[in-house]
Amino acid sequence: MTLLLFFLVLLLLATISSLSVSSYHWLSKPLLGDDDGRIYACSRTNFFAFESNGTIAWTLHLDYKCNLGTAPVRGGHGKVYLVADNRILVIKYGSIGTSEPEAEVFFGPGPGQPAEAEIIGLSVSTSGSTLYINVNNRGLFAYHSHGRLLWSVGPVLYQYGYRQGCRKNITDCYFNSAPVLDQCEASIYISNTEGELYCLSIRSRYFRWIQDFSSLSKNFTITPGNNGHLYVTVPTMALVLALDVFSGNVLWQRSIGPLSKVDSAPVVDSNGWISIGSLDGFLYSFSPNGVLKKFSRMNAKNSMIQVGPFLDCSGFAVYSSQIEMEGKASHTIGEYTLVSAIRPKGALFTMLVPATGSIYWSERYPGHVSTLFSESDLSRFVMNEETLLAFLAASKIGTPLQCRTIGQKLASSCSQERTKLVSIYTGNERSIVLFLFFESALMLVLVGVVRFCCTFWAKEKLKDQGLGSFLDKRCSLQLKKKALDRTITELEQKAAEETMDGEIFEKLGDIVRERECIERKLSTTYSLGRDSTGSQPKPMLPVHHVGRTKSYSFQDATQKNVTILHTLSDTASSESSNEGETCMLEDMEAKAKRPRVDLDTSSSE
Repeated sequence: MTLLLFFLVLLLLATISSLSVSSYHWLSKPLLGDDDGRIYACSRTNFFAFESNGTIAWTLHLDYKCNLGTAPVRGGHGKVYLVADNRILVIKYGSIGTSEPEAEVFFGPGPGQPAEAEIIGLSVSTSGSTLYINVNNRGLFAYHSHGRLLWSVGPVLYQYGYRQGCRKNITDCYFNSAPVLDQCEASIYISNTEGELYCLSIRSRYFRWIQDFSSLSKNFTITPGNNGHLYVTVPTMALVLALDVFSGNVLWQRSIGPLSKVDSAPVVDSNGWISIGSLDGFLYSFSPNGVLKKFSRMNAKNSMIQVGPFLDCSGFAVYSSQIEMEGKASHTIGEYTLVSAIRPKGALFTMLVPATGSIYWSERYPGHVSTLFSESDLSRFVMNEETLLAFLAASKIGTPLQCRTIGQKLASSCSQERTKLVSIYTGNERSIVLFLFFESALMLVLVGVVRFCCTFWAKEKLKDQGLGSFLDKRCSLQLKKKALDRTITELEQKAAEETMDGEIFEKLGDIVRERECIERKLSTTYSLGRDSTGSQPKPMLPVHHVGRTKSYSFQDATQKNVTILHTLSDTASSESSNEGETCMLEDMEAKAKRPRVDLDTSSSE
């Protein structure tokens, strides 16, 4: 582990050499307003809206002192939220010119009442409808923008009989970071004093996952990628880790140069690249897959980067600053690294696109741009690198890229996210595939069985008899049909070999009629499928239908065509369409009309 001990007096970039620092005011961390291009910052008990050229657009006096270490937070159109004297103020400015800006207390005690709870940080959803507030040693609170409490949660949650969070120390464990929102995943990320990172849904108080980083450090910063990744920066270890937002698992881990502050954090552009500056003089940029690019426009041995870069209005490029020092030394003592520098000589501001490495603009300080800012209202304030970078980004200096709205930037970064399919199976892949195939086949068999049973039990014929007698009768008919088939085959062979008399023809006709009757019963009364309501099935024997007359033809031994004709009566025809009648009546009527045998004297073709 390496720990940075950095002792450096903040560089003053404004023209203050002839005046005492005490005559100037410090500005809080700035907020870039994407909707109007202005910059919002606070100083003492005044809130300022600056134009991009450094002039003051409007000022609002507050009854509370600002927290200089916390930047204002965008709260939707015409709203900004601000932490002041452990209260959260909402500043409504709407359209200046038609209404004056006003401030009111959104969270905390009113005027004249002491604020007992310390506010660590807050975040606001993109639409501005929900605020998430971390109160020291009390928990995380979700409020509707109208002031209604939606839910709250502490670092320890008991769910299904198990304790989640603060595994090593439950007594002195509390949330110690500002809540961070992932707008694409609708998730909140927050850490506790024991080095645990939490992921929650913005709609509920339940934890999605908890990751323990206490083996690295208990202090780290969180940066949402809005592209399926979450980035954790450990300043004391000079490490950057990329996490999967669905599971919290570490995707990759990279080392960087020493950082200047314990709250140092990278920025993520619309290409998914993260960029962070280091005291070794390099700007470190990583692709979503962890590919590193290092940028330095000066001699890195005598330069350093103290503050993080700012995104330009397009979201694809970053503005960074590199300070040139007269001397810089770095010493490693055991696990610790000491970096010291003296006498800053100047600065170099650069605009570049990390994904391509293209540099669109670069200028030294002091220079033309810095002179313009020094002649504006900014000359009344102490200017540091962070404030100056914010004004450079807002002024769109040197950028050929088209500006985009917050919604367009989110749509671009969210589209890079790859949907993760959660596997519910683990083990040998081939075994899993075989199991799924067997499972699918079994489901098809079950569907077929269920469908058959539903059709079978719906049959009218089963209502008057049991299943056992039904199956016995069907089996008996099938055996009888096979016996008749064999008899017909034998008679056909005998007819082909020798001359047959009329008695044999009569017998063959009776057998054919009996076989047809059995087939009709098997296809209707004793079928396994649906009850037949249509026409009768076509017989397999060459029986020709001519009106109500049926015939059966074959050749005898003299190669003459022999046709057995028999005419069914109306009673017999109705019986053939009635599933409940037997073949006995049909046989009696058929015998009453003796079959007529016609001998075709013509030879077979």
